[in-house]
Amino acid sequence: MGRGKIEIKRIENTSNRQVTYSKRKNGIIKKAKEISVLCDANVSLVIYGSSGKMHEYCSPKTNLSDMLDRYQRLSGNKLWDAKHENLQNEIDRIKKENENMQIELRHLKGEDITSLNIEELIAYEDALENGLTKIREKKDEIPKIMRKHEQVLEEENKHLMYLVQQSEMAAMGNHQGHEPFSFRVQPMQPNLHERL
Repeated sequence: MGRGKIEIKRIENTSNRQVTYSKRKNGIIKKAKEISVLCDANVSLVIYGSSGKMHEYCSPKTNLSDMLDRYQRLSGNKLWDAKHENLQNEIDRIKKENENMQIELRHLKGEDITSLNIEELIAYEDALENGLTKIREKKDEIPKIMRKHEQVLEEENKHLMYLVQQSEMAAMGNHQGHEPFSFRVQPMQPNLHERL
């Protein structure tokens, strides 16, 4: 017995709908793989379930972006609006700028310079000399900064020493009349000093 035909309409029971979705999704992806292999066709398939989860398949020889570009070209339907095209142009411009900066960096390091003409070589030489001058100036500033820092530390040290001396003097002033470390020598025999 073959399968009976079913009426194609939304399945109301949520769990039955989910089971059917899962089986049919796997079936359609299987069919997409088969047609891709058997017929050497480029196939791209994107499925969004009711939960919002995405499933996709793309033939091994291509990718979704290439498939969509090809569809847009052949069908004449505009998939990307002007904003997206401008964004792609901006990305391409930045990539090109990055490549140029990488080349310039290699040139500044002295790499890949055989293709440069004399004017370009002179420009790089001037840029390097200017950079070297600025580096030397900055390097010469460091000892001055260190000396200034040393002077500040010396001044702070003098001030602290002064505060310590003031504190010691104030402590000694509080003990006025008391000489904690002074001794008066008393003779053992009271009449000894009379003999001398």
